[in-house]
Amino acid sequence: MVRGWPVRHTRRVSVSVEIVEPVVAWFDGAARDLPWRRPECSPWGVLVSEFMLQQTPVSRVLEPWRRWLERWPVPAALAAEPAGEAIRAWGRLGYPRRAMRLHAAAVAITERHDGQVPPDHQQLLDLPGVGTYTAAAIASFAFGQRHVVLDTNVRRVLGRVLDGSALPGPAPTRGEYARAQALLPEEPERAARWAAASMELGALVCTARKPDCSQCPVIDVCAWRKSGSPDNAAPRRGQRYDGTDRQCRGAILRVLRESEEPVSAAQIDLAWPEPVQRERALQSLIADGLVVATSLEYRLP
Repeated sequence: MVRGWPVRHTRRVSVSVEIVEPVVAWFDGAARDLPWRRPECSPWGVLVSEFMLQQTPVSRVLEPWRRWLERWPVPAALAAEPAGEAIRAWGRLGYPRRAMRLHAAAVAITERHDGQVPPDHQQLLDLPGVGTYTAAAIASFAFGQRHVVLDTNVRRVLGRVLDGSALPGPAPTRGEYARAQALLPEEPERAARWAAASMELGALVCTARKPDCSQCPVIDVCAWRKSGSPDNAAPRRGQRYDGTDRQCRGAILRVLRESEEPVSAAQIDLAWPEPVQRERALQSLIADGLVVATSLEYRLP
């Protein structure tokens, strides 16, 4: 059983053979054919996918991603349009501030990097809306670089295989980063392949609920499986959506997206029946820059 982190240099080869190599070999045969993984996909396409995939499943992203790249095949094309068009095109992907940040990133790429997504990790981090995970993912998947790509799927895989924990905590710890760094292959392209493979394993096999352990390429060294797959994670409350301010915000934005012209206060009133909640949601949208108020009318930015 592979435990006792951080891994010392003398154990790197053993760990690679036990965990990294089987997972990458599994990925070679089991990986989904996703458009942003294809060789012809541009770094911009990869960046757009990473923004869209935040808190949104692949199945809901495929068609919006395709339409987005057809309309805006390069960052400059998006940067040339108002941010409101990005919000309109975002549709029902949820968390529409991501659309604003993606538009801001396109503007920054156009102004600072001659319209090309920069391969430099720090320059990626400096883009609006790009955090630690997203910068590492873009650098790895678009440019084949060596970075720790630690999303929830990867954290769950490593936690189960190495520590025997059912589910990861709410945020990555230093220990998790150190462990992931110790597993990272030295060769950049192999490291990028491992990043994608471990993420896919968590998405398809080592899922949060009902993992399909019979299909796992590292079942023989999995600490969680060896210990009987205990439910040792703190219970998580499901996120309620119906009746929330988030649903109300979405209803207001839907009215604005569907209109080419500014909408009146009366039209906004029809979006949601409860006036206090509706006003609160509207004001939060204005504060977030997702809605612009002009006199008694409202429009996208």
